[in-house]
Amino acid sequence: MKRAWALFKAHPYVSNVLGYTTLFASADLIQQSVLGGSHGEGGGGIDLCQTARVATVGFCFHANFNYHWLRWLERVLPGGGVRAVAGKVVVDQLLAAPLTISAFYIGLSLLERKENLFEDWRQRFWTSYKTGVVFWSTMQAVNFAFIPPVARTTFLGGIALTFTIYLCHLRQQPGHKFE
Repeated sequence: MKRAWALFKAHPYVSNVLGYTTLFASADLIQQSVLGGSHGEGGGGIDLCQTARVATVGFCFHANFNYHWLRWLERVLPGGGVRAVAGKVVVDQLLAAPLTISAFYIGLSLLERKENLFEDWRQRFWTSYKTGVVFWSTMQAVNFAFIPPVARTTFLGGIALTFTIYLCHLRQQPGHKFE
């Protein structure tokens, strides 16, 4: 374990981005296998193309964004005290949350070559955001208070696994507005 932690600390960017991406893609696999969310050929099984798209969005945007975002938040609001943690959570939910949810829906629509890139986003954003504020406020408070900055993106990826299962499942529901 010490060797793994030493490697992690020696290469924080690579470790965090790859760890986050792996967890992000795993969420789609779990969603498909447990919740039956696959709409691939034949209607059954795992749609690996869908998982690859989720992994691509996770790698190209979410993992990289979160790595740099969390580092920036720590510089602007340093420390793990109640005031710093509360400030980080509020800023995270007001700025990063809408951006990351939007990147998820619009990024997947782009990779699926949908004609209307904003339709999924328009139908599901507010439900996702409201749910996310409750979920992420608690999880980010834990992250900012107890996890060392060098490991925060990977921790976030572990927590994002749960939320991404929710987003992937919500995205597979028939197209109508959620309130």
